Amino acid sequence: MPYTLTPDEGYDVDMESTAYLDEHIDAPDRWVLNFGPQHPATHTTLRLVLELDGERVVRVTPHIGYLHSGFEKLAEHHDYNQYVCTVSRMDYMSPIVNDIAWHHAVETLFGIDLTPRCKVVRTILMELGRMQNHLLCVGAAGLDLGAFTGFLYVFNEREFIYDIMDYISGQRYHPDWTRVGGAMCDIPDDDVFRRMVKEFIDVRLPKAMKDLETLLNRNRIFVDRVTSVGVVTKDEAIAWSLTGPTARAAGVKRDLRKDEPYLCYADNWDGEGADAVEFSVAIAQDGDCLCRYLVRLEELRQSRKIIHQLIDNIPDGPMDTFADAKYCVPPKGDVYGSIESTIQLFEIFMTNRGWDTPVGETYAAIESPNGELGFYIVADGTKCAWRASVRPPSFINYQVFPKMLEGHQLADVVAVLGSLNIIAAELDR
Repeated sequence: MPYTLTPDEGYDVDMESTAYLDEHIDAPDRWVLNFGPQHPATHTTLRLVLELDGERVVRVTPHIGYLHSGFEKLAEHHDYNQYVCTVSRMDYMSPIVNDIAWHHAVETLFGIDLTPRCKVVRTILMELGRMQNHLLCVGAAGLDLGAFTGFLYVFNEREFIYDIMDYISGQRYHPDWTRVGGAMCDIPDDDVFRRMVKEFIDVRLPKAMKDLETLLNRNRIFVDRVTSVGVVTKDEAIAWSLTGPTARAAGVKRDLRKDEPYLCYADNWDGEGADAVEFSVAIAQDGDCLCRYLVRLEELRQSRKIIHQLIDNIPDGPMDTFADAKYCVPPKGDVYGSIESTIQLFEIFMTNRGWDTPVGETYAAIESPNGELGFYIVADGTKCAWRASVRPPSFINYQVFPKMLEGHQLADVVAVLGSLNIIAAELDR
């Protein structure tokens, strides 16, 4: 029989309390199982307390807070450039996306318009970051259900994206590449960058996806394990404020690249009437684990399509915007040859003045691999945010997890959790 929660039963109870067990568990054969916080199938540091009736899940109580990161508080002590090293640790599966999201919010606050070159490069890196995240998720979908080979197919090629990040920033895992109004440094060589990206999207990615789809898409074991499991309807997805592939797999046609466009997703991104990049929003209807897997596969193809439109059309010119140079770090050569640039560098790095920041507040969001990633910033005119808060997609999407598991088998916990692609550093902020 199906199991449901009554309105007065919350998820914040102590499932290990003897008093709770005596009061709420009437059947003698029910028992409590701790899943995590360091279970290999959680992919991260989180804990689930499962109430089971045999193999069937009656109740799930998620516990978060095992990383003790204090990410939001750190924004009050790091300036608008330094904090990029913190935000890239939030979703560590695609850190470049976090970098771009943070500085997108800061630039919205400051009223800065990026150069065409910066917009194109950031858009390319955004889609590479989306591929980083999705490749891990679809590979782990097979791994969690026993198809270890499928995980290797995509994870091996995913490593090549780290080579690209290393080339542009000097760091493989946490590039921390963006800066207010531009970037830490320009691309060392456009031709080398273009060649590396093309090798990935034209050679490595298609082969990896073909291998994975051949192994899983018509695999009876895999399909049976993920079909009609962890279902979220369209109305439920909207009611729970779900975003990203989790919402789109349930039929919610919302993608901030279309609905609130930015960078090259917006028309006139170069100031001369350039059209926005063309791509389709991947939508499914059933809202189960299979749909979330298929939506991410299609988004990989759409990311490849976006990069194809941009990679041969990277504009020349500066990476940083100098229309209002007080926000940007001057080029190193100018620092040695211009007193104005020397003073500018000194004021940004060596004094407490920093930028002439506004007093105000803003919220700006981007479409990250897992959904809407937004930053709310309150500025008081100093070089650091007075307050900063993040809207992490994993934290919002994770709230529906207990409902998705009601009445399912214990083995389905792994399949459903993997399909949500929860990142623990977005839970504990």
